Amino acid sequence: MAPPAMAFQALTLGPLPLPTARRRLRVLAVAADYTPRLPSSSPEPANSPSRLLRELAERKKAVSPKKKHPPRRFILKPPLDDERLTQRFLNSPQLSLKALPLLSSCLPPAPLSAADRTWMDEYLLEAKQALGYPLAPSETLGDGDDCPARHFDVLLYLAFQHLDPSCERTRTRHVRNGHSRLWFLGQYVLELAFCEFFLQRYPRESPGPMRERVFALIGKRVLPKWIKAASLQNLVFPYDDLDRMIRKDREPPAKAVFWALFGAIYLCFGMPEVYRVLFEAFGMDPEDESCQPKLRRQLEDVDYVSVEFEKKQLMWQDVAAYRPPPDALFAHPRLFRACVPPGMHRFRGNIWDFDNRPKVISTLGYPLPMNDKIPEITEARNIELGLGLQLCFLHPSKHKFDHPRFCFERLEYVGQKIQDLVMAERLLMKHLDAPGRWLAEKHRRLLMNKYCGRYLRDKHLHHYIIYGEPVQDRFEHNRRLRNPSTTSVQQAIHGLAYCVYGKPDVRRLMFEVFDFEQVQPKAV
Repeated sequence: MAPPAMAFQALTLGPLPLPTARRRLRVLAVAADYTPRLPSSSPEPANSPSRLLRELAERKKAVSPKKKHPPRRFILKPPLDDERLTQRFLNSPQLSLKALPLLSSCLPPAPLSAADRTWMDEYLLEAKQALGYPLAPSETLGDGDDCPARHFDVLLYLAFQHLDPSCERTRTRHVRNGHSRLWFLGQYVLELAFCEFFLQRYPRESPGPMRERVFALIGKRVLPKWIKAASLQNLVFPYDDLDRMIRKDREPPAKAVFWALFGAIYLCFGMPEVYRVLFEAFGMDPEDESCQPKLRRQLEDVDYVSVEFEKKQLMWQDVAAYRPPPDALFAHPRLFRACVPPGMHRFRGNIWDFDNRPKVISTLGYPLPMNDKIPEITEARNIELGLGLQLCFLHPSKHKFDHPRFCFERLEYVGQKIQDLVMAERLLMKHLDAPGRWLAEKHRRLLMNKYCGRYLRDKHLHHYIIYGEPVQDRFEHNRRLRNPSTTSVQQAIHGLAYCVYGKPDVRRLMFEVFDFEQVQPKAV
Protein backbone atom coordinates (compact mmCIF):
# COMPACT_ATOMS: atom_id res chain seq x y z
CA MET A 1 0.00 0.00 0.00
CA ALA A 2 3.05 2.28 0.13
CA PRO A 3 3.16 3.45 -3.46
CA PRO A 4 -0.38 4.89 -3.51
CA ALA A 5 0.32 6.86 -0.28
CA MET A 6 3.49 8.31 -1.74
CA ALA A 7 1.68 9.22 -4.89
CA PHE A 8 -1.05 10.94 -2.95
CA GLN A 9 1.55 12.79 -0.92
CA ALA A 10 3.28 14.02 -4.03
CA LEU A 11 0.04 15.24 -5.44
CA THR A 12 -1.01 17.04 -2.32
CA LEU A 13 2.36 18.72 -1.59
CA GLY A 14 2.82 20.18 -5.10
CA PRO A 15 1.98 23.87 -5.51
CA LEU A 16 -1.37 24.37 -7.15
CA PRO A 17 -1.50 26.88 -10.03
CA LEU A 18 -3.49 30.00 -9.32
CA PRO A 19 -6.49 30.39 -11.56
CA THR A 20 -5.96 33.43 -13.88
CA ALA A 21 -8.40 34.81 -16.41
CA ARG A 22 -6.99 34.62 -20.02
CA ARG A 23 -8.45 36.56 -22.96
CA ARG A 24 -7.81 35.24 -26.49
CA LEU A 25 -7.19 38.03 -29.02
CA ARG A 26 -7.71 37.31 -32.72
CA VAL A 27 -5.98 39.65 -35.21
CA LEU A 28 -8.06 39.94 -38.35
CA ALA A 29 -6.11 42.56 -40.32
CA VAL A 30 -3.31 45.05 -40.01
CA ALA A 31 -3.78 48.45 -41.59
CA ALA A 32 -0.67 50.18 -42.93
CA ASP A 33 -1.99 53.69 -42.55
CA TYR A 34 -4.46 53.44 -39.75
CA THR A 35 -6.20 56.65 -38.79
CA PRO A 36 -8.68 56.32 -35.93
CA ARG A 37 -12.19 57.36 -36.85
CA LEU A 38 -13.80 60.07 -34.84
CA PRO A 39 -16.84 58.88 -32.91
CA SER A 40 -19.94 59.89 -34.78
CA SER A 41 -22.84 61.55 -33.06
CA SER A 42 -25.22 58.72 -34.05
CA PRO A 43 -23.51 55.31 -33.56
CA GLU A 44 -24.33 52.86 -36.36
CA PRO A 45 -25.85 49.51 -35.46
CA ALA A 46 -23.57 46.49 -35.64
CA ASN A 47 -25.32 45.01 -38.66
CA SER A 48 -25.82 48.18 -40.71
CA PRO A 49 -24.89 47.73 -44.43
CA SER A 50 -22.78 50.89 -44.60
CA ARG A 51 -20.67 49.81 -41.63
CA LEU A 52 -20.17 46.33 -43.06
CA LEU A 53 -19.12 47.75 -46.45
CA ARG A 54 -16.68 50.16 -44.79
CA GLU A 55 -15.08 47.39 -42.73
CA LEU A 56 -14.82 45.16 -45.79
CA ALA A 57 -13.09 47.93 -47.72
CA GLU A 58 -10.63 48.47 -44.86
CA ARG A 59 -9.88 44.76 -44.66
CA LYS A 60 -9.24 44.55 -48.42
CA LYS A 61 -7.04 47.60 -48.23
CA ALA A 62 -5.02 46.05 -45.43
CA VAL A 63 -4.40 42.49 -46.61
CA SER A 64 -4.60 42.54 -50.43
CA PRO A 65 -1.21 42.45 -52.23
CA LYS A 66 0.02 45.32 -54.36
CA LYS A 67 -1.53 45.32 -57.81
CA LYS A 68 0.93 45.62 -60.72
CA HIS A 69 -0.42 48.11 -63.17
CA PRO A 70 0.58 47.72 -66.84
CA PRO A 71 3.17 50.20 -68.14
CA ARG A 72 1.74 53.30 -69.72
CA ARG A 73 2.84 52.37 -73.23
CA PHE A 74 0.55 49.32 -73.18
CA ILE A 75 -2.55 51.24 -72.12
CA LEU A 76 -4.79 51.65 -75.13
CA LYS A 77 -5.75 55.21 -75.91
CA PRO A 78 -8.93 56.16 -77.70
CA PRO A 79 -8.34 56.79 -81.41
CA LEU A 80 -8.12 60.35 -82.63
CA ASP A 81 -11.20 61.70 -84.30
CA ASP A 82 -11.01 62.31 -88.04
CA GLU A 83 -10.44 66.05 -87.81
CA ARG A 84 -7.53 65.84 -85.36
CA LEU A 85 -6.01 62.91 -87.24
CA THR A 86 -6.18 64.84 -90.51
CA GLN A 87 -4.60 67.88 -88.90
CA ARG A 88 -1.82 65.76 -87.43
CA PHE A 89 -0.98 64.29 -90.84
CA LEU A 90 -1.09 67.67 -92.56
CA ASN A 91 1.25 69.20 -89.97
CA SER A 92 3.72 66.31 -90.12
CA PRO A 93 7.02 67.17 -91.84
CA GLN A 94 7.11 63.60 -93.16
CA LEU A 95 4.43 64.45 -95.73
CA SER A 96 6.00 67.73 -96.84
CA LEU A 97 8.22 66.29 -99.60
CA LYS A 98 6.74 64.40 -102.52
CA ALA A 99 9.90 64.25 -104.64
CA LEU A 100 12.06 62.76 -101.83
CA PRO A 101 10.02 59.99 -100.20
CA LEU A 102 12.94 58.36 -98.36
CA LEU A 103 14.22 61.62 -96.89
CA SER A 104 10.75 62.76 -95.87
CA SER A 105 10.10 59.43 -94.13
CA CYS A 106 13.13 60.13 -91.88
CA LEU A 107 12.05 63.63 -90.91
CA PRO A 108 10.47 63.98 -87.44
CA PRO A 109 6.77 63.01 -87.35
CA ALA A 110 5.89 66.32 -85.64
CA PRO A 111 7.27 69.88 -85.93
CA LEU A 112 10.28 70.65 -83.74
CA SER A 113 9.53 72.29 -80.39
CA ALA A 114 11.14 75.35 -78.78
CA ALA A 115 13.48 73.10 -76.76
CA ASP A 116 14.66 71.45 -80.00
CA ARG A 117 15.33 74.83 -81.60
CA THR A 118 17.26 75.95 -78.52
CA TRP A 119 19.59 72.94 -78.78
CA MET A 120 20.11 73.62 -82.47
CA ASP A 121 20.97 77.26 -81.82
CA GLU A 122 23.51 76.33 -79.14
CA TYR A 123 25.26 73.23 -80.46
CA LEU A 124 24.60 72.74 -84.18
CA LEU A 125 27.39 75.09 -85.28
CA GLU A 126 29.89 73.09 -83.25
CA ALA A 127 28.76 69.84 -84.92
CA LYS A 128 28.94 71.36 -88.39
CA GLN A 129 32.40 72.76 -87.78
CA ALA A 130 33.68 69.39 -86.55
CA LEU A 131 32.27 67.62 -89.63
CA GLY A 132 33.50 70.23 -92.10
CA TYR A 133 30.18 71.75 -93.24
CA PRO A 134 29.40 75.43 -93.88
CA LEU A 135 28.02 77.17 -90.80
CA ALA A 136 25.15 78.87 -92.65
CA PRO A 137 21.65 77.43 -92.04
CA SER A 138 20.90 74.58 -94.41
CA GLU A 139 17.62 76.24 -95.47
CA THR A 140 19.70 78.61 -97.58
CA LEU A 141 21.15 75.76 -99.70
CA GLY A 142 19.68 74.87 -103.07
CA ASP A 143 16.45 76.02 -104.66
CA GLY A 144 13.11 74.85 -103.37
CA ASP A 145 12.21 72.18 -100.83
CA ASP A 146 13.15 69.41 -103.28
CA CYS A 147 16.85 70.00 -102.55
CA PRO A 148 17.85 67.32 -100.02
CA ALA A 149 20.58 69.46 -98.42
CA ARG A 150 17.99 71.97 -97.17
CA HIS A 151 16.89 69.47 -94.49
CA PHE A 152 20.37 68.73 -93.17
CA ASP A 153 20.04 70.86 -90.01
CA VAL A 154 16.96 68.96 -88.82
CA LEU A 155 18.45 65.53 -89.55
CA LEU A 156 21.80 66.50 -87.99
CA TYR A 157 19.94 67.58 -84.85
CA LEU A 158 18.09 64.25 -84.71
CA ALA A 159 21.33 62.33 -85.20
CA PHE A 160 22.75 63.60 -81.89
CA GLN A 161 19.63 62.99 -79.80
CA HIS A 162 20.38 59.54 -78.40
CA LEU A 163 17.94 58.43 -75.72
CA ASP A 164 18.98 59.91 -72.37
CA PRO A 165 16.61 58.92 -69.51
CA SER A 166 17.44 62.12 -67.61
CA CYS A 167 16.62 64.42 -70.54
CA GLU A 168 12.99 65.24 -71.20
CA ARG A 169 13.69 66.53 -74.71
CA THR A 170 15.19 63.28 -76.06
CA ARG A 171 12.29 61.27 -74.63
CA THR A 172 9.67 63.05 -76.70
CA ARG A 173 8.20 60.82 -79.36
CA HIS A 174 9.16 62.77 -82.48
CA VAL A 175 12.81 63.09 -81.37
CA ARG A 176 13.12 59.51 -80.12
CA ASN A 177 11.60 57.97 -83.24
CA GLY A 178 13.41 60.32 -85.62
CA HIS A 179 16.79 59.44 -84.09
CA SER A 180 16.17 55.69 -84.05
CA ARG A 181 15.01 55.68 -87.68
CA LEU A 182 18.21 57.46 -88.70
CA TRP A 183 20.52 54.97 -86.98
CA PHE A 184 18.50 52.12 -88.47
CA LEU A 185 19.31 53.43 -91.96
CA GLY A 186 22.86 54.55 -91.18
CA GLN A 187 24.22 51.15 -90.17
CA TYR A 188 23.44 49.70 -93.63
CA VAL A 189 24.80 52.80 -95.38
CA LEU A 190 28.14 52.32 -93.62
CA GLU A 191 28.28 48.61 -94.45
CA LEU A 192 27.63 49.22 -98.15
CA ALA A 193 30.13 52.11 -98.29
CA PHE A 194 32.96 50.02 -96.86
CA CYS A 195 31.98 47.01 -98.98
CA GLU A 196 32.29 49.00 -102.23
CA PHE A 197 35.48 50.70 -101.07
CA PHE A 198 37.34 47.56 -100.04
CA LEU A 199 36.22 45.53 -103.07
CA GLN A 200 37.77 48.16 -105.34
CA ARG A 201 40.81 48.81 -103.16
CA TYR A 202 41.73 45.11 -102.78
CA PRO A 203 40.65 43.51 -106.10
CA ARG A 204 42.26 40.12 -105.32
CA GLU A 205 41.20 39.73 -101.69
CA SER A 206 38.38 37.44 -100.58
CA PRO A 207 35.49 38.92 -98.53
CA GLY A 208 36.65 37.26 -95.28
CA PRO A 209 39.56 39.65 -94.63
CA MET A 210 37.40 42.57 -95.81
CA ARG A 211 34.81 41.86 -93.14
CA GLU A 212 37.59 41.88 -90.54
CA ARG A 213 38.78 45.26 -91.79
CA VAL A 214 35.25 46.68 -91.59
CA PHE A 215 34.73 45.33 -88.08
CA ALA A 216 38.04 46.79 -86.92
CA LEU A 217 37.10 50.21 -88.33
CA ILE A 218 33.45 50.54 -87.25
CA GLY A 219 32.93 47.87 -84.60
CA LYS A 220 31.09 49.16 -81.55
CA ARG A 221 34.23 49.03 -79.39
CA VAL A 222 36.08 51.58 -81.51
CA LEU A 223 33.22 54.00 -82.23
CA PRO A 224 33.81 56.10 -79.07
CA LYS A 225 37.38 56.59 -80.32
CA TRP A 226 36.12 58.03 -83.61
CA ILE A 227 33.60 60.24 -81.81
CA LYS A 228 36.48 61.70 -79.77
CA ALA A 229 38.75 61.98 -82.83
CA ALA A 230 36.16 64.27 -84.47
CA SER A 231 35.76 66.31 -81.21
CA LEU A 232 32.09 65.40 -80.91
CA GLN A 233 32.26 63.86 -77.43
CA ASN A 234 30.87 66.99 -75.75
CA LEU A 235 27.75 66.81 -77.91
CA VAL A 236 27.19 63.09 -77.30
CA PHE A 237 28.15 63.06 -73.60
CA PRO A 238 27.63 66.65 -72.36
CA TYR A 239 27.86 65.76 -68.65
CA ASP A 240 30.39 62.89 -68.63
CA ASP A 241 34.05 62.36 -69.32
CA LEU A 242 34.25 59.88 -72.21
CA ASP A 243 37.54 58.35 -71.02
CA ARG A 244 36.20 57.59 -67.53
CA MET A 245 32.91 56.01 -68.59
CA ILE A 246 32.48 52.25 -68.49
CA ARG A 247 31.88 50.38 -71.73
CA LYS A 248 28.17 49.70 -71.30
CA ASP A 249 27.50 53.40 -70.74
CA ARG A 250 29.86 54.62 -73.45
CA GLU A 251 29.31 52.33 -76.43
CA PRO A 252 25.50 52.33 -77.05
CA PRO A 253 25.13 56.13 -77.31
CA ALA A 254 28.29 56.41 -79.43
CA LYS A 255 27.06 53.67 -81.76
CA ALA A 256 23.59 55.21 -82.12
CA VAL A 257 24.94 58.71 -82.83
CA PHE A 258 27.59 57.44 -85.27
CA TRP A 259 25.09 55.40 -87.28
CA ALA A 260 22.45 58.14 -87.26
CA LEU A 261 25.02 60.69 -88.39
CA PHE A 262 25.76 58.75 -91.56
CA GLY A 263 22.08 58.10 -92.15
CA ALA A 264 21.55 61.88 -92.21
CA ILE A 265 24.60 62.51 -94.44
CA TYR A 266 23.53 59.81 -96.91
CA LEU A 267 20.00 61.22 -97.17
CA CYS A 268 21.14 64.80 -97.76
CA PHE A 269 24.39 64.48 -99.73
CA GLY A 270 24.74 60.89 -100.96
CA MET A 271 27.49 58.30 -100.76
CA PRO A 272 30.50 60.48 -101.80
CA GLU A 273 29.96 62.67 -98.74
CA VAL A 274 29.83 59.55 -96.55
CA TYR A 275 33.37 58.72 -97.70
CA ARG A 276 34.59 62.26 -97.07
CA VAL A 277 33.30 62.38 -93.49
CA LEU A 278 34.62 58.88 -92.73
CA PHE A 279 38.16 59.48 -93.94
CA GLU A 280 38.54 63.25 -93.42
CA ALA A 281 36.42 64.28 -90.43
CA PHE A 282 36.90 61.06 -88.47
CA GLY A 283 40.37 60.35 -89.84
CA MET A 284 39.97 56.64 -90.58
CA ASP A 285 43.00 54.96 -92.10
CA PRO A 286 42.43 51.61 -93.88
CA GLU A 287 46.16 50.88 -93.68
CA ASP A 288 46.38 51.35 -89.92
CA GLU A 289 47.92 48.45 -88.02
CA SER A 290 44.84 48.02 -85.82
CA CYS A 291 42.49 47.24 -88.71
CA GLN A 292 44.56 44.69 -90.62
CA PRO A 293 43.04 41.20 -91.00
CA LYS A 294 44.60 38.26 -89.26
CA LEU A 295 47.21 36.31 -91.21
CA ARG A 296 45.84 33.34 -93.12
CA ARG A 297 47.02 31.06 -95.86
CA GLN A 298 46.22 32.79 -99.14
CA LEU A 299 45.45 30.89 -102.31
CA GLU A 300 47.65 31.95 -105.18
CA ASP A 301 45.71 34.18 -107.56
CA VAL A 302 47.12 33.78 -111.07
CA ASP A 303 44.22 35.48 -112.88
CA TYR A 304 44.21 39.00 -114.24
CA VAL A 305 42.41 41.94 -112.72
CA SER A 306 40.99 44.89 -114.61
CA VAL A 307 43.52 47.39 -115.90
CA GLU A 308 42.43 50.25 -113.62
CA PHE A 309 43.19 48.12 -110.53
CA GLU A 310 46.66 47.09 -111.72
CA LYS A 311 48.14 50.57 -111.93
CA LYS A 312 47.72 51.64 -108.30
CA GLN A 313 45.80 50.92 -105.13
CA LEU A 314 42.66 53.06 -105.14
CA MET A 315 42.23 55.71 -102.43
CA TRP A 316 38.93 56.85 -100.94
CA GLN A 317 39.04 59.98 -103.12
CA ASP A 318 39.09 57.78 -106.24
CA VAL A 319 36.03 55.84 -105.08
CA ALA A 320 34.11 58.93 -103.92
CA ALA A 321 34.79 61.04 -107.00
CA TYR A 322 34.22 58.28 -109.57
CA ARG A 323 31.46 58.95 -112.10
CA PRO A 324 30.72 56.35 -114.78
CA PRO A 325 31.15 57.62 -118.35
CA PRO A 326 27.98 58.39 -120.36
CA ASP A 327 28.39 55.32 -122.59
CA ALA A 328 29.17 52.91 -119.72
CA LEU A 329 27.77 49.41 -119.98
CA PHE A 330 26.72 49.26 -116.32
CA ALA A 331 25.35 51.41 -113.54
CA HIS A 332 28.49 50.69 -111.45
CA PRO A 333 31.11 49.65 -114.01
CA ARG A 334 34.17 49.66 -111.75
CA LEU A 335 32.41 47.69 -109.03
CA PHE A 336 31.33 45.15 -111.67
CA ARG A 337 34.92 44.75 -112.86
CA ALA A 338 36.09 44.38 -109.26
CA CYS A 339 33.65 41.48 -108.71
CA VAL A 340 33.61 39.73 -112.10
CA PRO A 341 37.18 38.87 -113.19
CA PRO A 342 38.10 39.39 -116.87
CA GLY A 343 38.97 35.70 -117.18
CA MET A 344 35.27 34.78 -116.99
CA HIS A 345 35.17 35.13 -120.78
CA ARG A 346 36.76 31.68 -121.03
CA PHE A 347 33.37 30.27 -119.91
CA ARG A 348 31.46 31.76 -122.88
CA GLY A 349 29.69 29.11 -124.87
CA ASN A 350 30.10 26.28 -122.32
CA ILE A 351 27.30 23.84 -121.49
CA TRP A 352 25.88 25.98 -118.66
CA ASP A 353 25.90 29.06 -120.90
CA PHE A 354 24.07 27.19 -123.63
CA ASP A 355 21.64 25.13 -121.54
CA ASN A 356 20.89 26.92 -118.23
CA ARG A 357 21.50 30.60 -118.88
CA PRO A 358 18.32 31.09 -120.99
CA LYS A 359 16.19 29.54 -118.21
CA VAL A 360 17.76 31.72 -115.51
CA ILE A 361 17.43 34.84 -117.64
CA SER A 362 13.76 34.21 -118.38
CA THR A 363 12.99 33.55 -114.71
CA LEU A 364 14.69 36.77 -113.57
CA GLY A 365 13.21 38.88 -116.38
CA TYR A 366 16.53 39.72 -118.04
CA PRO A 367 17.75 41.53 -120.06
CA LEU A 368 15.99 44.76 -119.09
CA PRO A 369 15.13 47.21 -121.88
CA MET A 370 17.72 49.99 -122.07
CA ASN A 371 17.89 53.13 -124.22
CA ASP A 372 21.23 52.56 -125.91
CA LYS A 373 22.09 54.60 -128.96
CA ILE A 374 24.53 51.97 -130.22
CA PRO A 375 23.31 48.35 -130.57
CA GLU A 376 26.80 47.03 -129.82
CA ILE A 377 26.56 48.43 -126.28
CA THR A 378 23.37 46.47 -125.64
CA GLU A 379 24.94 43.29 -127.01
CA ALA A 380 28.10 43.72 -124.92
CA ARG A 381 26.05 44.35 -121.76
CA ASN A 382 23.98 41.22 -122.32
CA ILE A 383 27.15 39.14 -122.81
CA GLU A 384 28.65 40.47 -119.56
CA LEU A 385 25.32 39.92 -117.80
CA GLY A 386 25.34 36.26 -118.87
CA LEU A 387 28.89 35.81 -117.59
CA GLY A 388 27.98 37.51 -114.32
CA LEU A 389 24.99 35.20 -113.90
CA GLN A 390 27.22 32.18 -114.47
CA LEU A 391 29.56 33.53 -111.79
CA CYS A 392 26.58 33.90 -109.42
CA PHE A 393 25.90 30.17 -109.74
CA LEU A 394 29.56 29.13 -109.53
CA HIS A 395 30.05 27.49 -106.13
CA PRO A 396 33.51 27.84 -104.47
CA SER A 397 33.94 24.06 -104.56
CA LYS A 398 34.32 24.17 -108.35
CA HIS A 399 37.28 26.44 -109.16
CA LYS A 400 38.26 28.35 -106.02
CA PHE A 401 41.33 26.31 -105.12
CA ASP A 402 43.00 27.03 -108.48
CA HIS A 403 41.26 30.35 -109.30
CA PRO A 404 40.20 32.07 -106.03
CA ARG A 405 38.01 34.70 -107.68
CA PHE A 406 36.08 32.32 -109.94
CA CYS A 407 33.19 31.93 -107.47
CA PHE A 408 30.26 33.98 -106.23
CA GLU A 409 31.90 35.24 -103.00
CA ARG A 410 32.57 38.85 -103.98
CA LEU A 411 29.18 39.30 -105.64
CA GLU A 412 27.57 37.71 -102.59
CA TYR A 413 29.28 40.28 -100.35
CA VAL A 414 27.86 43.17 -102.42
CA GLY A 415 24.45 41.50 -102.54
CA GLN A 416 24.20 41.13 -98.78
CA LYS A 417 24.84 44.82 -98.21
CA ILE A 418 22.67 46.17 -101.00
CA GLN A 419 19.69 43.99 -100.07
CA ASP A 420 20.03 45.17 -96.46
CA LEU A 421 19.95 48.81 -97.57
CA VAL A 422 17.09 48.32 -100.05
CA MET A 423 14.94 46.57 -97.45
CA ALA A 424 15.73 49.27 -94.86
CA GLU A 425 14.63 52.00 -97.28
CA ARG A 426 11.48 50.05 -98.10
CA LEU A 427 10.52 49.66 -94.43
CA LEU A 428 11.21 53.33 -93.65
CA MET A 429 8.91 54.51 -96.44
CA LYS A 430 6.26 51.91 -95.63
CA HIS A 431 6.04 52.43 -91.84
CA LEU A 432 6.21 56.19 -91.26
CA ASP A 433 5.47 56.11 -87.53
CA ALA A 434 7.49 53.03 -86.53
CA PRO A 435 10.51 53.43 -84.23
CA GLY A 436 13.91 52.18 -85.34
CA ARG A 437 14.03 49.18 -82.99
CA TRP A 438 10.77 47.83 -84.39
CA LEU A 439 12.04 48.35 -87.94
CA ALA A 440 15.31 46.57 -87.11
CA GLU A 441 13.43 43.52 -85.83
CA LYS A 442 11.14 43.53 -88.88
CA HIS A 443 14.20 43.84 -91.14
CA ARG A 444 15.90 40.91 -89.43
CA ARG A 445 12.85 38.69 -89.77
CA LEU A 446 12.35 39.49 -93.47
CA LEU A 447 15.98 38.93 -94.49
CA MET A 448 16.78 35.76 -92.58
CA ASN A 449 19.20 33.58 -94.51
CA LYS A 450 16.79 30.66 -94.57
CA TYR A 451 14.16 32.81 -96.30
CA CYS A 452 16.59 34.15 -98.95
CA GLY A 453 17.51 30.63 -100.03
CA ARG A 454 13.91 29.48 -99.90
CA TYR A 455 12.76 32.16 -102.34
CA LEU A 456 15.45 31.05 -104.78
CA ARG A 457 14.38 27.42 -104.42
CA ASP A 458 10.73 28.39 -104.96
CA LYS A 459 11.76 29.62 -108.40
CA HIS A 460 13.58 26.28 -109.01
CA LEU A 461 16.85 28.09 -109.65
CA HIS A 462 18.89 25.96 -107.26
CA HIS A 463 19.13 23.23 -109.88
CA TYR A 464 21.51 25.41 -111.90
CA ILE A 465 24.19 25.86 -109.21
CA ILE A 466 27.58 24.55 -110.41
CA TYR A 467 29.26 22.44 -107.70
CA GLY A 468 32.61 20.69 -107.80
CA GLU A 469 32.37 17.02 -108.84
CA PRO A 470 33.59 15.54 -105.51
CA VAL A 471 30.90 17.35 -103.49
CA GLN A 472 28.06 17.63 -105.99
CA ASP A 473 26.11 14.65 -104.71
CA ARG A 474 26.54 15.75 -101.10
CA PHE A 475 25.27 19.28 -101.75
CA GLU A 476 22.31 18.23 -103.86
CA HIS A 477 20.97 15.70 -101.34
CA ASN A 478 21.87 17.26 -98.01
CA ARG A 479 19.75 20.29 -97.22
CA ARG A 480 22.11 21.47 -94.47
CA LEU A 481 24.75 21.96 -97.14
CA ARG A 482 22.42 22.98 -99.96
CA ASN A 483 20.36 25.68 -98.21
CA PRO A 484 23.28 27.99 -97.26
CA SER A 485 24.63 27.76 -100.79
CA THR A 486 21.23 28.74 -102.25
CA THR A 487 21.20 31.73 -99.90
CA SER A 488 24.62 32.78 -101.21
CA VAL A 489 23.47 32.48 -104.83
CA GLN A 490 20.39 34.57 -104.05
CA GLN A 491 22.54 37.35 -102.57
CA ALA A 492 25.04 37.13 -105.43
CA ILE A 493 22.20 37.71 -107.91
CA HIS A 494 21.27 40.88 -106.01
CA GLY A 495 24.89 42.00 -106.11
CA LEU A 496 25.07 41.47 -109.86
CA ALA A 497 21.79 43.34 -110.39
CA TYR A 498 23.19 46.30 -108.41
CA CYS A 499 26.42 46.37 -110.43
CA VAL A 500 24.73 46.06 -113.83
CA TYR A 501 21.42 47.92 -113.54
CA GLY A 502 21.62 49.73 -110.18
CA LYS A 503 19.46 49.82 -107.09
CA PRO A 504 16.06 49.89 -108.92
CA ASP A 505 16.70 46.43 -110.32
CA VAL A 506 17.51 45.10 -106.84
CA ARG A 507 14.11 46.40 -105.73
CA ARG A 508 12.46 44.70 -108.69
CA LEU A 509 14.10 41.36 -107.91
CA MET A 510 13.40 41.51 -104.19
CA PHE A 511 9.78 42.69 -104.24
CA GLU A 512 8.46 41.57 -107.64
CA VAL A 513 10.40 38.48 -108.68
CA PHE A 514 11.28 36.83 -105.35
CA ASP A 515 8.57 38.57 -103.28
CA PHE A 516 10.58 39.03 -100.09
CA GLU A 517 7.62 40.57 -98.26
CA GLN A 518 5.37 37.63 -99.22
CA VAL A 519 2.48 39.85 -100.29
CA GLN A 520 1.83 38.44 -103.77
CA PRO A 521 -0.87 35.79 -104.20
CA LYS A 522 0.43 32.24 -104.39
CA ALA A 523 -0.37 29.91 -107.27
CA VAL A 524 -2.87 27.25 -106.22
